[in-house]
Amino acid sequence: MDKLTNYRQIIEKVLTEYAAIPYHYGDLKAELIISKDENRYLVITSGWEDDTRVHACIIHIDIIDHKIWIQSDSTEDGIALDLLAAGIPKEEIVLGFHEPNVRQYTGFAVA
Repeated sequence: MDKLTNYRQIIEKVLTEYAAIPYHYGDLKAELIISKDENRYLVITSGWEDDTRVHACIIHIDIIDHKIWIQSDSTEDGIALDLLAAGIPKEEIVLGFHEPNVRQYTGFAVA
């Protein structure tokens, strides 16, 4: 299996598990949105909490130039740790939510 196909499968598996976590408050649900053509993966939360509409991106990952770009991560421990545990090496993960000049200090790829 080529690297890109492997990364796609890992990301989809990890994010499917996140999207399956139920909310214990409000009328909220998580949805996994995948654009395989664009190599884009989103987990969003939508619904109602009391009388407030909720619509938020929890996780946004892109595959760009065969690297995993975490564009947004609102998880408690960080989705990068789950990707590492699933077999994606640190040098293949870019924490895109950090400024470019800070990335060199994260231990992950810079671009």
